[in-house]
Amino acid sequence: MSMSGVLLPEFDQEMASTRRLLARVPGERGEWKPHPKSFALGHLAQLVSRMPGWIANTLRETALDLAGAPGYTFESTDTLLAGFDANVRGARAALEAARDEDFAVPWSLKHGEQVLFSAPRAAIVRNHISHLVHHRGQLTVYLRLLDVPLPSIYGPTADEGWQG
Repeated sequence: MSMSGVLLPEFDQEMASTRRLLARVPGERGEWKPHPKSFALGHLAQLVSRMPGWIANTLRETALDLAGAPGYTFESTDTLLAGFDANVRGARAALEAARDEDFAVPWSLKHGEQVLFSAPRAAIVRNHISHLVHHRGQLTVYLRLLDVPLPSIYGPTADEGWQG
Protein backbone atom coordinates (compact mmCIF):
# COMPACT_ATOMS: atom_id res chain seq x y z
CA MET A 1 0.00 0.00 0.00
CA SER A 2 1.24 3.51 -0.78
CA MET A 3 2.09 6.01 1.93
CA SER A 4 -0.89 8.12 0.85
CA GLY A 5 -3.10 5.05 1.07
CA VAL A 6 -1.94 4.50 4.63
CA LEU A 7 -2.41 8.13 5.71
CA LEU A 8 -5.72 9.02 4.05
CA PRO A 9 -8.08 6.92 6.23
CA GLU A 10 -6.51 8.34 9.41
CA PHE A 11 -6.54 11.85 7.94
CA ASP A 12 -10.24 11.57 7.03
CA GLN A 13 -11.18 10.29 10.49
CA GLU A 14 -9.20 12.96 12.33
CA MET A 15 -10.51 15.78 10.14
CA ALA A 16 -14.14 14.68 10.60
CA SER A 17 -13.72 14.61 14.39
CA THR A 18 -11.90 17.94 14.35
CA ARG A 19 -14.62 19.60 12.28
CA ARG A 20 -17.35 18.40 14.66
CA LEU A 21 -15.43 19.92 17.57
CA LEU A 22 -14.53 23.16 15.78
CA ALA A 23 -18.22 23.67 14.93
CA ARG A 24 -18.96 23.90 18.67
CA VAL A 25 -16.56 26.79 19.36
CA PRO A 26 -18.55 29.76 20.68
CA GLY A 27 -17.16 32.54 18.49
CA GLU A 28 -18.35 35.24 20.88
CA ARG A 29 -15.99 33.82 23.54
CA GLY A 30 -12.85 34.10 21.38
CA GLU A 31 -10.86 36.17 23.88
CA TRP A 32 -11.55 33.75 26.78
CA LYS A 33 -8.56 31.98 28.34
CA PRO A 34 -8.59 29.25 31.00
CA HIS A 35 -5.45 30.79 32.52
CA PRO A 36 -3.54 34.05 31.95
CA LYS A 37 -0.65 32.10 30.35
CA SER A 38 -2.97 30.16 28.02
CA PHE A 39 -3.71 30.83 24.38
CA ALA A 40 -7.07 32.57 23.82
CA LEU A 41 -9.91 30.27 22.72
CA GLY A 42 -10.26 32.09 19.40
CA HIS A 43 -6.56 31.81 18.66
CA LEU A 44 -6.50 28.10 19.53
CA ALA A 45 -9.52 27.49 17.30
CA GLN A 46 -7.86 29.45 14.48
CA LEU A 47 -4.70 27.38 14.86
CA VAL A 48 -6.72 24.16 14.64
CA SER A 49 -8.52 25.54 11.57
CA ARG A 50 -5.23 26.33 9.81
CA MET A 51 -3.23 23.22 10.68
CA PRO A 52 -4.49 20.94 7.88
CA GLY A 53 -3.02 23.49 5.46
CA TRP A 54 0.41 22.67 6.83
CA ILE A 55 0.11 19.21 5.27
CA ALA A 56 -0.50 20.66 1.82
CA ASN A 57 2.48 22.98 2.27
CA THR A 58 4.69 20.11 3.35
CA LEU A 59 3.81 17.98 0.33
CA ARG A 60 4.03 20.82 -2.20
CA GLU A 61 6.99 22.83 -0.88
CA THR A 62 10.33 21.98 0.70
CA ALA A 63 10.15 24.55 3.52
CA LEU A 64 7.90 26.81 5.53
CA ASP A 65 9.24 30.17 6.68
CA LEU A 66 7.57 31.28 9.90
CA ALA A 67 8.88 34.81 9.43
CA GLY A 68 6.07 35.34 6.90
CA ALA A 69 3.33 33.60 8.91
CA PRO A 70 0.14 35.56 9.59
CA GLY A 71 -0.68 36.47 13.15
CA TYR A 72 -3.79 35.38 14.99
CA THR A 73 -7.13 37.17 14.83
CA PHE A 74 -10.56 36.48 16.25
CA GLU A 75 -12.92 35.01 13.66
CA SER A 76 -16.48 33.75 13.69
CA THR A 77 -17.01 30.02 13.94
CA ASP A 78 -18.41 30.03 10.40
CA THR A 79 -15.21 31.68 9.12
CA LEU A 80 -13.06 29.17 11.02
CA LEU A 81 -15.07 26.27 9.54
CA ALA A 82 -14.80 27.66 6.01
CA GLY A 83 -11.03 27.99 6.42
CA PHE A 84 -10.77 24.53 7.93
CA ASP A 85 -12.80 23.00 5.09
CA ALA A 86 -10.58 24.69 2.48
CA ASN A 87 -7.43 23.56 4.28
CA VAL A 88 -8.72 19.98 4.55
CA ARG A 89 -9.57 19.91 0.83
CA GLY A 90 -6.09 21.18 -0.05
CA ALA A 91 -4.37 18.72 2.29
CA ARG A 92 -6.43 15.78 1.04
CA ALA A 93 -5.68 16.68 -2.59
CA ALA A 94 -1.96 16.93 -1.78
CA LEU A 95 -2.04 13.55 -0.01
CA GLU A 96 -3.89 11.92 -2.92
CA ALA A 97 -1.40 13.34 -5.44
CA ALA A 98 1.75 12.46 -3.49
CA ARG A 99 3.84 9.52 -4.65
CA ASP A 100 5.85 7.46 -2.20
CA GLU A 101 9.10 9.09 -3.32
CA ASP A 102 7.62 12.52 -2.49
CA PHE A 103 7.46 11.51 1.17
CA ALA A 104 11.24 10.98 1.27
CA VAL A 105 12.01 14.57 0.21
CA PRO A 106 13.54 16.65 3.04
CA TRP A 107 11.36 19.46 4.36
CA SER A 108 12.49 22.29 6.64
CA LEU A 109 10.88 24.66 9.08
CA LYS A 110 12.62 28.02 8.94
CA HIS A 111 12.51 31.43 10.52
CA GLY A 112 14.07 33.66 7.91
CA GLU A 113 17.45 32.17 7.04
CA GLN A 114 17.57 30.07 10.23
CA VAL A 115 16.61 26.41 9.75
CA LEU A 116 14.78 25.30 12.89
CA PHE A 117 14.63 21.65 11.83
CA SER A 118 14.52 19.36 8.81
CA ALA A 119 13.11 15.88 8.30
CA PRO A 120 11.64 13.76 5.49
CA ARG A 121 8.14 14.82 4.48
CA ALA A 122 6.69 11.52 5.75
CA ALA A 123 7.80 12.32 9.30
CA ILE A 124 6.57 15.89 9.03
CA VAL A 125 3.11 14.92 7.73
CA ARG A 126 2.70 12.44 10.60
CA ASN A 127 3.89 15.15 13.00
CA HIS A 128 1.31 17.60 11.62
CA ILE A 129 -1.51 15.11 12.19
CA SER A 130 -0.29 14.39 15.74
CA HIS A 131 0.18 18.09 16.43
CA LEU A 132 -3.37 18.82 15.25
CA VAL A 133 -4.74 16.06 17.48
CA HIS A 134 -2.83 17.56 20.43
CA HIS A 135 -4.36 21.01 19.91
CA ARG A 136 -7.79 19.49 19.31
CA GLY A 137 -7.40 17.88 22.74
CA GLN A 138 -6.64 21.28 24.24
CA LEU A 139 -9.74 22.62 22.54
CA THR A 140 -11.88 19.91 24.18
CA VAL A 141 -10.65 21.08 27.60
CA TYR A 142 -11.43 24.71 26.78
CA LEU A 143 -14.93 23.81 25.61
CA ARG A 144 -15.59 21.60 28.64
CA LEU A 145 -14.60 24.50 30.92
CA LEU A 146 -17.13 26.67 29.05
CA ASP A 147 -19.84 23.99 29.45
CA VAL A 148 -20.01 23.38 25.71
CA PRO A 149 -21.18 19.80 24.97
CA LEU A 150 -18.37 17.74 23.44
CA PRO A 151 -18.91 15.59 20.36
CA SER A 152 -17.74 12.02 20.02
CA ILE A 153 -14.10 11.89 18.92
CA TYR A 154 -12.73 8.38 19.51
CA GLY A 155 -15.83 7.23 21.27
CA PRO A 156 -18.70 8.54 23.34
CA THR A 157 -18.32 11.60 25.54
CA ALA A 158 -20.40 12.54 28.57
CA ASP A 159 -22.48 14.60 26.12
CA GLU A 160 -22.76 12.46 22.99
CA GLY A 161 -22.72 8.82 21.93
CA TRP A 162 -20.86 7.14 19.10
CA GLN A 163 -20.56 8.88 15.74
CA GLY A 164 -21.24 6.68 12.75
